[in-house]
This record gives sequence, C-alpha cells and structure tokens, in this order.
Amino acid sequence: MKTFHCNRCAQLVFYENVRCERCESLLGFLPDLRELSAFDDAGDGRWRSLHPRANGALFRQCHNYAVENVCNWMIPADSPDTLCHACQLTRTIPNLAEPENRLYWYRLEVAKRRLLYTLTELGLEVRSRDADPEHGLAFEFLADSGDGARVMTGHDNGLITLNIAEADDAHREKVRTAMGEPYRTLLGHFRHETGHYFFSQLIENDPRWLEPFRALFGDERADYGEALNAYYRDGAPPDWQASTISAYATMHPWEDWAETWAHYLLIVDVLDTSTSYGLALLPDDPSEPTLTDRTPVEDASFGNLMKRWFPLTYALNSLNRSLGMPDGYPFTLAAPVVDKLRFVHRVIAAAGNKSAPDAAAASPAPLATEPDEDKKAVPKERSAPQREFNDDAS
Repeated sequence: MKTFHCNRCAQLVFYENVRCERCESLLGFLPDLRELSAFDDAGDGRWRSLHPRANGALFRQCHNYAVENVCNWMIPADSPDTLCHACQLTRTIPNLAEPENRLYWYRLEVAKRRLLYTLTELGLEVRSRDADPEHGLAFEFLADSGDGARVMTGHDNGLITLNIAEADDAHREKVRTAMGEPYRTLLGHFRHETGHYFFSQLIENDPRWLEPFRALFGDERADYGEALNAYYRDGAPPDWQASTISAYATMHPWEDWAETWAHYLLIVDVLDTSTSYGLALLPDDPSEPTLTDRTPVEDASFGNLMKRWFPLTYALNSLNRSLGMPDGYPFTLAAPVVDKLRFVHRVIAAAGNKSAPDAAAASPAPLATEPDEDKKAVPKERSAPQREFNDDAS
C-alpha cells in the first residue's frame, strides 16, 4: 500500500481515512486514479476533487460511504451507479438489526478494499457479477444461524462467502489458537479465497499453465472431499514445511495454490508499503541484512522481491519482539515453496501484462537470469511456521 497525503494541507493520511485529521477535509478514494483525494463541497451531494490528477472533477460518495459509513470510495458525479465498484461486489451484507454486525461489515469491507487495491496494482481485473454474470466475482458476508448451522468460509464458482464471525477479533484469535495457527487475519481470508477464484480464471482452462501447475502443486483432479476428510482425520505430514507454506496447503493442490497465492499477495503488499515509506536497513555491522532497493513491486523481478524480503522480515520480527508481540512473519520459505511463489508471480505477470512471453513465464524452473537469492529461507530461529489460514470449505 502506497502512502497518501491530504491535497489541501499535505498531512499524511491512510487508505481507510474519511477525513483529514489536520484540516478536516473530506477524503475519498478515486479507484480510477488509485489515489486518496481531499475534496471541496460543491453542493447537491457533489464533491470537487483537489487531487492534481483529477483536474477538478466532480464526484459523489458511494451510498455505503454517505449513508452506511462502511466505505470511503467515490463515484464520478455523472455516473448512474449508487455503489462504488468495491461495494458492487458485495451481494449479501450482515443483518444490521444485530448491533455488532455493522462493525463487522465495516471491517470486512476494509479488508476487501485493501485486497482490491493490491489486485489492481498487479494488473488483475476484478469484474462484478452484474458486469459479467458468468465469470464475475461476488461476496456474501453471512452469520451462523441460531439453530446451530454454520456458515463456512469458502469459494464456489466466483462466489466468496465469509463468516462474519471472522471480523470479531476475539473469535478469530480463539479459532487461531485452537487450530494451532500462528497467523489468521481477515485480509488473509480474502487473499486466500481470491486465489481459488483466479485459479479458475487464469489456470484451470489454460494448457500453458495447467501442466506446470501440476508439476509444482500436484494434480487438482484428486477428489477434494476425500482429501478434506483425510486432512482433518490425519493432519498434515510431519515434514510439510519442506514443501508447502502452511500445513493446510498439504490438503489438496487447490489449497496449496490458494495458500501460496495469498502468501505472494502478502509479500507484495508488505514490500510495496515499505518501499513507499522509503524504509531502508543500514546496519553498522556489515554481516547484518541490508535493504536499500526501492524498485516498485510492480516492476520488480521475482528474484528482486525475494532478495528484499529476507532482510525486511528479519527486521520486522525483531521489531515485533521488542514490542512484546509474536513474530510478524512466522514462516520459513523452503526451496519448493519459493518455486511455487515464483510460479504465482509469473501467472500474475502474464495476466497483468498481455504482452509477456508466455513460454518463458510458464516454465516452473528458475529463469537463468534470476539470482539465487530468492531461494534463501527466512531464518528458522526467527520464525514459528505452522499454518497460515484455516479454510473449512474452500
């Protein structure tokens, strides 16, 4: 996530902000520009953008911004839409008769908008069901019923369902502890489930990718129900860290792909943020990891991303320990995992850049021009790798 500033007073502001804390200007996100803008009130529900790239254009607040206070995206003033693109993707919202559900809805929408920002930055198009009934994406935010029926978080042919209980921090932490997971976040769920969606969009029916996928992840034609039952009956193999990013990734090739996809988005997001803030690591001891490269992640090779990732996570975990917090990055990257991440990188690069050479991109083996640094594992003494996410019904 890049840094943003108020266009009126230059105050540092954040992606989720709706008002500048210094000058109190209304803030809103302009998805076409991928910029947060300050606005002047132009009357009649219209707002004039102060962002220099908007050239004084007029906008309206998304209905869920102006009325429901769960969004901060803007819509061109002459658009017939009442909901922004992000909110159009949500097909079912929580029952707002339950007081806590509005907070949960807000948290879910925040995580979803962060995901959409990253996907857009990577050049991945996200179409709604209204725009593309056959291949579009939709979200349903549902709650367990009073009769004991559970809502399972998962993906089904472009429809992603999330149990709103995941937006309850206490509940999510309880589940994380019970499942033995070092890491469980709302954003992680969104990343994982869109991994299933983009598998169907980018790989499933494309022979350029399908055979290389099977060489790395396994044959996705294996019976999913049997694999699910076996995983919850027997657990993950004891040596799962040697080949997968999480224990859950061992369950089925689809889950291995979705976990790896989610992890790649995590890496890109964190590197994008650190680069935008100008973060550098310049230790006095030359043997300590350094970080000075500020190549934009959308322009970086996979080897470049991995070379920067090791020192950044080393520092991140050290800072967290100083705060008395668990490691921010509790994972190790074995060589087969790095190969899988590289494959995700190539699939996304080809999808985001239609002119990318397919033959080179599809190869599961390392390119000769890529450095070996991308196979360097995060030190185990700074990690406690277990399972990244649990997803009962993907």
